[in-house]
Amino acid sequence: MSLQNLSLSDLLHIAILASILPLIIYWLIRDRYRARNLNGKHVFITGCDTGLGNSLAKWLDKKGFCVIAACTTEKGSQQLQSCSSLSLKTVNLNLADSNSIVRAVEFVTEQTAGKGLFGLVSNAEGTAPVGPTDWLRIEDFHSVLDVSLLGLIEITLKLLPLLKKAEGRVINLINAKGLMAFVGGGYSLSKWGMEAFSDTLRIEMQHFGVKVSTVEHGFFKAEVVNSDIIEKYVFKLWNRLTPEIRDSYGEKYLVEYIKAQRSSVERLCDYDISNVIKCMEHALIAKYPRTRYRAGWDAKFFWLFLSYAPSCLSDMLLHITFPVPADSRRSAHGVLINV
Repeated sequence: MSLQNLSLSDLLHIAILASILPLIIYWLIRDRYRARNLNGKHVFITGCDTGLGNSLAKWLDKKGFCVIAACTTEKGSQQLQSCSSLSLKTVNLNLADSNSIVRAVEFVTEQTAGKGLFGLVSNAEGTAPVGPTDWLRIEDFHSVLDVSLLGLIEITLKLLPLLKKAEGRVINLINAKGLMAFVGGGYSLSKWGMEAFSDTLRIEMQHFGVKVSTVEHGFFKAEVVNSDIIEKYVFKLWNRLTPEIRDSYGEKYLVEYIKAQRSSVERLCDYDISNVIKCMEHALIAKYPRTRYRAGWDAKFFWLFLSYAPSCLSDMLLHITFPVPADSRRSAHGVLINV
């Protein structure tokens, strides 16, 4: 078939495909470029007691980076140092305490010795009070937002001069389940807040050579151990409720709610934590780091899909997943009303 026999729309489709293919090839090649002379560069990581921050600190230490790991406890610092090289340094950090943040920034400034900070990995995956919104008090929101949002923003602002000096990178680690608010509390608020902060910071810091990336990850085995702690929080919230609120939900709701939380974690859990580590490593060593990384099948498909899905669809899924309060007045078709 010659080009003369093709219709205008066919020619247009061919032209579009012909222009897209080189762009894809260019992106794939560009994505493989690595920055040079990274050995000995300083990287500061928060939340290194356990989990993803701890694993990344060990990984980058083996790769030759000068890692400065922030831990919330002395025990966490000692355990991390015991299985790392002498070049890895630790500092105690409480993100809810401005004085602690100032001391940590001073420590980082001393360690970098005028060279600037090449990498900041912001990670604050703590266990947050979660439950129905009318079970919560304002201090429950503060306990999350003061650490996982305002604390991370404060330490980032204070480290910006060092990052600009080294033309470094900022990697914000965000749990993808925060993209979909499926439980009450400050957890999803903090993740949405960090997404917005990352976007504005990325645009503004481009002028100074600082690159900002977000790594959105799903459930991983390292986090599932927190499910027992979450259940304790739920029982704590339940026990402090007024009799009126407790009766409106019923004892059966409490049992079914905890069962639904545990079941959702088990279904979505990914046991390969290396997917997240690889994303964070690429954001640090790539010459052209990506704006967003998604690690884990649930981050790439489930949570991302729900965040863009019509409200009626996501609401329906949540209504199916979680139990109904004893005094529920929602009609059988109420889920289809709010589109």
